[in-house]
Amino acid sequence: MEELKPLDPSPKKKPNIVVRFLAFLVTLALLLGAVALVVFRDQLNFDALKRYFTYRNLEKNDAGQTESFHYDSGGKGGFDRVGDDLLVWSAAGVRLYSAGGVEYLNDPFAFHKPVADVGGKAAVVYDAGGNLLRAYSDRAQVYTLETVQGREILSARVNAAGRLTVTSREPGYKGVVTVYDEDFQPAVGLRISQRFVLDGLLSEDGKTVAVLTVGQGQDTLDDTVSGDGFNSSFRFYSMDGDAPFAACSLGNNVILDLNASGGVFWALGESGLTTAGADGLQKGSYDYAGRYLKGYSLEGDGFATLLLGKYRAGSGATLVTVDSAGKEVASLELEDQVLDLAAAGRYVAVLTAGGLDIYTKDLRPYGSLENTAGARDVVLRGDGTAFLVGNGLPCKPADAPIRPFGPPSPWGKALILNAR
Repeated sequence: MEELKPLDPSPKKKPNIVVRFLAFLVTLALLLGAVALVVFRDQLNFDALKRYFTYRNLEKNDAGQTESFHYDSGGKGGFDRVGDDLLVWSAAGVRLYSAGGVEYLNDPFAFHKPVADVGGKAAVVYDAGGNLLRAYSDRAQVYTLETVQGREILSARVNAAGRLTVTSREPGYKGVVTVYDEDFQPAVGLRISQRFVLDGLLSEDGKTVAVLTVGQGQDTLDDTVSGDGFNSSFRFYSMDGDAPFAACSLGNNVILDLNASGGVFWALGESGLTTAGADGLQKGSYDYAGRYLKGYSLEGDGFATLLLGKYRAGSGATLVTVDSAGKEVASLELEDQVLDLAAAGRYVAVLTAGGLDIYTKDLRPYGSLENTAGARDVVLRGDGTAFLVGNGLPCKPADAPIRPFGPPSPWGKALILNAR
């Protein structure tokens, strides 16, 4: 038999030098792109791309404004954003507008002291100290609450998921906090008799309720009194229990506003800012060091924005951003009279008589507009755009006392600025 001989191995194919070079260039480009994203993350973001596709059909003038549109208002009230829309609320009702001025919602009512709260694409408007509340979601009125005499509404909040929390009076108690489920059915009712209840809000994940209480001494979660003097506190409840599991002292500080974002509860007071986690432990605090709080926003992504001044009146003030640990992120001295300020996403907007300036959260300039057409209020959105709201009249003099959150005019105009 003929002996089988192994076949000669086929010669190895030499790698194509062009393919290797192209692979090298692609790898280098990806590496440089990753480095650029890290180094220039504050300048390179997708907000500009989002703004282009969202607003490319809106007509703009040379200053970057869209054409203004008229809105109807009923006196005292305010403005806020619900999703990407402009919410106009007043004693006469609620209206919701698109960036181009399309009216999505018109819900008339009669409130004596209208107050609004917004979370994500949901909002609640109620008559403070009254008996009527309206909730809105997906550009529609979805729920109405009408209480009886003696059970007046003190406060109402919606979290990022649109869940409603209502704080009210009730005979025999110093306050009641009711949390509603997705179908607006009462899920938890917290009745507190030891300390006065001012407010309550639900965490973003819907698992923890923080109740703001005031009273003598620190909150010991029972009927005993610890210490003297006025003290504000957070009481923490889980959604599956009716007894508090923790308390966090907010000190001798009158609390002006609350928010729940980034897994943290924010409590902004007259003399300082305090944050607490869902575990009931304090996460951070920021003291104003004797300065007056002249304006603020708790709507930033992981930061609070404060306008602090040495004097109550006057144009000189310091703009400060503070993170959830109570650490100062950045500060900026302002000389112009501030009419309004707002924060959303990673941006801060400051409206003065001289124009509008938009900053990143580290207070680096991002966009500006000199001619604000008599705007008195600014509503900032997370993509770096802002509604400017005014009545078409000249801004107040630079030496006039600041009133950053005053009521709107009975009629006015609104426009949108595209920060470029």
